[in-house]
Parts: sequence; structure tokens; C-alpha cells
Amino acid sequence: MELSLIIPAFNEAQRIEPTLRDAHRFLAARPTSFEIIVVDDGSIDDTVALVTALAAELPGLRVLCSPANRGKGHAVRLGMRAAAGHTRVFADADGSTPIAEVEALLRALAAGADIAIGSRYLPTSQVTRPQPWHRRAWSRLVNRVVQRMLLPGVADTHCGFKAFTAAAAARTFAACTVDGWSFDLEVLARAQAYGFRIQEVPVRWENDERSKARLRQLPCEFRHVYHLHKQLRQVENSVE
Repeated sequence: MELSLIIPAFNEAQRIEPTLRDAHRFLAARPTSFEIIVVDDGSIDDTVALVTALAAELPGLRVLCSPANRGKGHAVRLGMRAAAGHTRVFADADGSTPIAEVEALLRALAAGADIAIGSRYLPTSQVTRPQPWHRRAWSRLVNRVVQRMLLPGVADTHCGFKAFTAAAAARTFAACTVDGWSFDLEVLARAQAYGFRIQEVPVRWENDERSKARLRQLPCEFRHVYHLHKQLRQVENSVE
């Protein structure tokens, strides 16, 4: 299996079908094998029924179900562990980053990166519909703290479009425990601590006004940054 695409989903019946059809159409046109894994995170709408019906029509698509809503990080971990691809990509259910942008991530991996992450904040990134000003301000504030304490040099830690080699995915996600929205920070920080090469790649991106990110998540985000920083410093000190 060449490529696994993991899409976490929680109550996504209203917007996941176009994303899956676009992804399948694009991947089926490539000369390599693929699978699409939708990980349902305890949805109470028709997400599972919809994806199950689509799986009968779109070869290579399957759905994994978590019995309870644990969070996006938990769903992505389940998908990564179940994936069989030499390359493992996770993408958001809203399709904010077009699937065609995966080619840029794959080029970065082919050039030697272990992890390639889509970025909205590089000079050549193309944001066709920006976030509201308050979410942009929130995002930049979080990023300043993250760069100072955890991931220096990474402009965009939270874009939901990231690719991993199988080796990087297996080792990194096996150590991760954050279930919620901050899971990207843990994944990248642990990968960096393991010595994996992370490359940021400019992508096209369009804000979906139905995004589930909320300002109330900000205090939790800062707590995760602090605890991860502390954990990783302890690991470094024990090695020394």
C-alpha cells in the first residue's frame, strides 16, 4: 500500500461527502495504491451511515468507529495505527486544503523529510478565504507561544494537512496521548525530539465557516504547551 489518507470525523454528515469524492477521484487517478480511512469519533448524526454507503461505491474507502467522542487527536491516532501505507496523510473532513496539495507534501517526503506539514503562513501559501480576524489573532498568539517554548521555526502547527513516512508515524503516534485539538503540537514536538526531519510546505487553503475550533480552547492549548515543554525537558535531562 503506497498511501493512506486518514480523515477524522465527528458529526460530519453535512460536509464530508464532497471531501471523500474529491479525494477518491484524485487518488484513483494516480498510478499508486491507496486507502482512505474515515475515523468516526462517536458521531451522533449520520456520518457512519453515509461513509458506509459511500464505501460500497468508492473502492479503498473504509470507516473505523470509536464508541465515544474522544477528540480529533484520538481519532487521528486510531487511523494512523490502522493505516497500511508507506506514506500516511491526515486531512480535515471539511476539505479546506484541496487534496491535490498532497503532491507538494509527497515531494517534500521524497526529498528527505520524515514529516511534511501544510502551512497557511508561508510567503507562497494561498489562503483564498481567510479566517475571521479573531481566529487569526488567536492562532498567531498561540503560535508565538509555541515557537518560543516548543517548536521554534514552525509557522503553522495546526493546519489539518500533514504527511508522515510510515516509520515516523508509527514511532511518533505510539507515544502521543493528547486526544483533543492540541494534538498537533504533541505530534510535532515528539517527532522533533525523536530527530525526525519536519518540513513546512506552502499549500492552498480556504476557511470553512463551520470550523469547530473555538476560543474557549485557548487555555487548554496553553496548558498543553507548558506540559509538553516540561515533559520533553525531563526526557532531555534524563538522556544527559
